[in-house]
Amino acid sequence: MHHLFRLSRHPRRVGVLILCCLPLLAHSNPTAPVEDWQAIIRSAPYWSSQGVYNNVLDIRRWVLEESGYCADPERHLLFDHRGQFLGYTSNAETSAETQQRLNRLREKLAREGRASGWTPGDTSTTGYPFALGCDQPHARLDEARDRYLGEEPGARLWGLWDDLDFASQEKPGTLHEALLYVFNTRSQQQRQSLPDELPRYLAGMLMIESGGRTRAHSTADAKGVMQLTPQVLSDCGVATRNHWHRLAQLDCAMKLMSQNARILEPAINEYFAALPTAKRQRLFTLLLIQAYHGGATRIRRLLDDEDLNGPARYFADNHERFSAGDIAFGMIFHNLGRDRLGLASLYYVADVELAAQAVSSSF
Repeated sequence: MHHLFRLSRHPRRVGVLILCCLPLLAHSNPTAPVEDWQAIIRSAPYWSSQGVYNNVLDIRRWVLEESGYCADPERHLLFDHRGQFLGYTSNAETSAETQQRLNRLREKLAREGRASGWTPGDTSTTGYPFALGCDQPHARLDEARDRYLGEEPGARLWGLWDDLDFASQEKPGTLHEALLYVFNTRSQQQRQSLPDELPRYLAGMLMIESGGRTRAHSTADAKGVMQLTPQVLSDCGVATRNHWHRLAQLDCAMKLMSQNARILEPAINEYFAALPTAKRQRLFTLLLIQAYHGGATRIRRLLDDEDLNGPARYFADNHERFSAGDIAFGMIFHNLGRDRLGLASLYYVADVELAAQAVSSSF
């Protein structure tokens, strides 16, 4: 799926290295770089995922709202495998120079014991601690919210799709009203079985996927308000001429979520049977969102594949110590670099959470 909030473009301004105020652990000599950042991740104990969900939400909130350490967008943040903010550097004149600054900061953090190791990165190679640019020109959450809630008149809609009949030309409805109409209609028809809390997250997904733009189109050929590929739309029975149809997009996205739910729910209920019902349901919802971004079979392998399910086994046995969000993110963090799992999946879920919070009063 196309992700509306992309990593930052080339930096521009000169600045200085700034460290956040974390406790120091003295090291007598500079720390040598680790050749492979994945080795640092693999050596991290599973318990270190406590708090990771809220930590990632914090840094993504700074990015999307241009607040906190991203009040100046011409910065890059550094964070560790727990999602903990470690420091930032102001951008240099070029991307390569900014990478040099990031690497100096990485080495300094490791030397002072603020990071458990470091790996140099460049414009095409991941470094550790991880870097995240504040400059996200495609992140316009306020504009996406206005489209979703119909504050922008051109974003309102009406029309027919399949057996759905929504609003009218004389009185068009909002994307919010259309989403609830499709969700409630399909639920009443027993054509889908999805968590009751999902509409709020579907709203967040719509805002993150497309910003509410009808003609949003990604380089991967995902299109429309829910950024669905032609193959997925075809599987939903949507003819090419209707690929941009917003009711069809919403209907197809919910069908896809229902298919993903059938793949994931039995495994989650069995694997995490010891979790309280509400907590297990919350975990299921978060994994459904991740599955929309990265595929249900990849998320299912985090439970079924012996090379990947070590974190899931640990969290299932020690669930009292972790929130549902920590479990969902910990399963990804401890497998970064495997099975094409990357930070983008965590950013996506965090951004959807923040977008959902931005319209939560409408539900």
